Amino acid sequence: MTPDFSKNHFALFDLVPSFELDLSALEAAYREVQREVHPDRFAGANDAERRVAAQWATQANEAYKTLRTPLARGRYLLRLAGIDTEEESNTAMPREFLMGQMAWREAVVDARESGDIDALDRLANEHRVAERALVAELAAQLADLSNEALLQGAKLTVRKLRFLEKLGEEIDLAQEAIEGS
Repeated sequence: MTPDFSKNHFALFDLVPSFELDLSALEAAYREVQREVHPDRFAGANDAERRVAAQWATQANEAYKTLRTPLARGRYLLRLAGIDTEEESNTAMPREFLMGQMAWREAVVDARESGDIDALDRLANEHRVAERALVAELAAQLADLSNEALLQGAKLTVRKLRFLEKLGEEIDLAQEAIEGS
């Protein structure tokens, strides 16, 4: 076993870099790597070999975690293309998108405060629809990894998806609070 730690996540699993990913192929490739580096296979190995196997397993875990979700996969593809999504430093968003986010957040607070689980369920459904639409938009933008204009659009879409991810977490917490009371 001689792992190449310089490989990107797709190469580690022998997958073509693409947003549209066969998740069952990813799962199978991940299991194969995990099988190869399982601690039982290195029980009699020296410290250096066990350390390399542990590093390889760590890299495989990180790669799998990144590639299995659309937001992380999109972010990673942009990084491979040399594009920083600026999620931590750039909160500029189209006005309409921000207004929608504010309205959703107010609705979550109102539903939580009034204990209206049905309203939260409706918000969760709306959220899933909006998230699916943005994932489809991101897929189209990342279909051609050589198109700079599309990649720049994908950068904004990733940031929008990050906003929606946080909103989804707020909805989940509100639902848990109501169900737990």
